[in-house]
Amino acid sequence: MQKSNWGALLSAAFLMAISAIGPGFLTQTALFTSQLGASFGFIILASIIVDIVAQLNIWRIVAVSGIPAQDIANKVIPGLGYALAIMVAFGGMAFNIGNLAGAGLGLQVLFDLDVSYGAALSALIAIGIFLYKEASKAMDFFVKILGVIMIFLMLYIAVQSNPPLVEAAQRTFMPEQFSFTALVTIIGGTVGGYITFAGAHRLLDRGIKGAENIPTIDRGAISAIGIASLMRILLFVAALGVVSAGFAIDPNNPPASVFQWAGGTIGYKIFGLVMWAAAITSVIGSAYTSITFIKSFHARFNQHASLLTVGFILLSCLLYAAIGNPVQTLVIAGALNGFILPIALCMMLIAAHKSEVVGAYRQPYWLTASGTLIALVMAYMAMQTILELAQKLPE
Repeated sequence: MQKSNWGALLSAAFLMAISAIGPGFLTQTALFTSQLGASFGFIILASIIVDIVAQLNIWRIVAVSGIPAQDIANKVIPGLGYALAIMVAFGGMAFNIGNLAGAGLGLQVLFDLDVSYGAALSALIAIGIFLYKEASKAMDFFVKILGVIMIFLMLYIAVQSNPPLVEAAQRTFMPEQFSFTALVTIIGGTVGGYITFAGAHRLLDRGIKGAENIPTIDRGAISAIGIASLMRILLFVAALGVVSAGFAIDPNNPPASVFQWAGGTIGYKIFGLVMWAAAITSVIGSAYTSITFIKSFHARFNQHASLLTVGFILLSCLLYAAIGNPVQTLVIAGALNGFILPIALCMMLIAAHKSEVVGAYRQPYWLTASGTLIALVMAYMAMQTILELAQKLPE
C-alpha cells in the first residue's frame, strides 16, 4: 500500500472509531459489565461481527461509487438523501450536546473547572481545529493522538483492576446471561447514526475511491471497528476486575467508579482525561460527518464546509447552555438514530445492485445476505424502542 493511502486509511479508521468512543460508549460499557459480568464479552463479540458487516457494506458502496451517502440515497429514491441528511444532522447535533457535557465533566475532574465552562472551552478547542488553515491535517492528527492516548490509559486501568481473564474468555463463547437490549445498544453506539458514515466519507475526502481500492477500503472498515472494539474490550475487562473484586459500580457514573476503584486518585484523574478525550473527539467527528451530509447539496455549502462545521459546533454549545440537561433530547435522538442504520443499510444494499451507482462492481452475496438480516433485526428493534418511548410519554 502506498504511504499516502496508508495515512488516509488510518485517518478514516481513527475518525470512525473515535466518533464511536464518546461519553455514552464509556457509560454503556461499564454499566452492562456490572449487569452481565463476564457474559458481556459475548455481547461484545456478537456486536463486533455485526459492526464489521455493516461497515463493510457501507464503506464499500460509498467508496466504490465515489459519492457521499446522501447522494447515493437520492439515486435510490429521489428525496431520500435529504431525509437521511436531516436525520443524521439532527442526531449528530443532539449527541453533541451530550458530548460537550462529557467534555465539561472531564475537565471538571482534571482541573475542578465548572462543567459549563469546561464544555465551552472544549467547544472553542474543536472550533479552533476547523478554523486552522490546515484543518483537515489538524483534525486527523488530533484524533489519532488522543485515540492512542486513550487506548494506553485504558490498558493501564485494565491491568490495575486485575481482571479474571480466563473467566472473561470462557464466557465470551459460553455466556451465562444474554441481553438483547445490551446488544442493540452496543451496536447502535458503535455504528449507529452519523458514526457509520464518518470513516467512509473521510475516505472520499482523502481521495480513496473506486473498485480498485476495495482491499484498502476493507482494511479501513475492519481497522475502525478494531480500534473501537479494543477500547471497549479494555474497559470491559477493567470493569470486570472491579466487579469481581466485590466493589459496587456507581449507576450514576459507571465509568468514573471503575477508574477510581481500579486506580485510586490517579485512576480518577485518568478517567477525567479519557472522558474529555472521548468527548471532544466525538464532537469533532459528529460535526465533520454531519456537515459532509449537507455540503454536497449546494456549491456554496461545499466551499464553506469549515465555517459550516464551526457553526454546527457553536450551535451545539449554545443549545447545551440553553437546555442544560439534555436527557430528553438524547432519548429522542437515540430513537431516531436507531432507524438510521437499517435505512442506510437497506439503501446501500439496493445501491450495490444499481449500475448507475457502482458501475460494473458486484457486491458479494454473503455481504448482501448478512447485511439484509442485520437491517431487518435493527429495524425491528428500533420500532420496539419507539413504541416503548411512546408508552412513557405523558398523555
